[in-house]
Amino acid sequence: MSVLAQIVASTRDAIARRQAQVPINELITAGRMRQDIRDFRAALSSPGLSVIAEHKRSSPSAGPIRGEDVSLEEVVCAYERAGASALSILTEEGRFGGTLGDLARARAVSSLPILRKDFIVDQYQVYEALAGGADAILLIVAAMEVGPLADLHALAGQLGLATLVEVHSTAELEVAIGLEAQIIGVNNRDLSTLRVDIETTYELLPRIPPDVVKVAESGFRTRPELERLATAGTDAALIGEALMRSADIEAACRELTGVGVAA
Repeated sequence: MSVLAQIVASTRDAIARRQAQVPINELITAGRMRQDIRDFRAALSSPGLSVIAEHKRSSPSAGPIRGEDVSLEEVVCAYERAGASALSILTEEGRFGGTLGDLARARAVSSLPILRKDFIVDQYQVYEALAGGADAILLIVAAMEVGPLADLHALAGQLGLATLVEVHSTAELEVAIGLEAQIIGVNNRDLSTLRVDIETTYELLPRIPPDVVKVAESGFRTRPELERLATAGTDAALIGEALMRSADIEAACRELTGVGVAA
């Protein structure tokens, strides 16, 4: 069984446990009270390359990344001061150390749009994201069949949530285009093997329709790498591990965004 398949299986088990504690109708009611959804797509569409700065405690490929020496609130505020355009908050617990409550914690201290980064495979999680304070969700094409993927994409749109549809191959990109996804992310990490090849972004970029917001994910660490992405036509880069490992998270983020950095 691939790493992705293992994660999806454990995710479904976790969903079942949460449903037993919080019925979906409670989430739907809570979500209806949201009047403050922030425009994730617009945040990535401004001129220049936008940075989606990610809070991530650990991962299957890297193991522990950052302990609690710096709080989530401190990280998120540092990202915003440093010029990040949006936040990505990992909420998967088993392998990434996140919690659903991290969404509300981030929202309480930041005005930036928030992506719920998780392995979303069930409508329950979409309602969780809305009730929990997310403005966008991640949908991974490789994680499910096209029919359920399309259903979740449509549900998010109906609820006012943006969707970052993630692909890793030409075949997956064709699925995303078929969904008429407005934001497509190219993940350079093969979720079956966890290997990273940043050239995946450059192979798939020319195939993405011009009116779609293009996001590069995984493997980027330096300003020259981001400048190359911008030149190639990428709208945003999602960066987590490189920032979370930095001794000075704000300075590291400023180096990538260029905010407050001398020429």
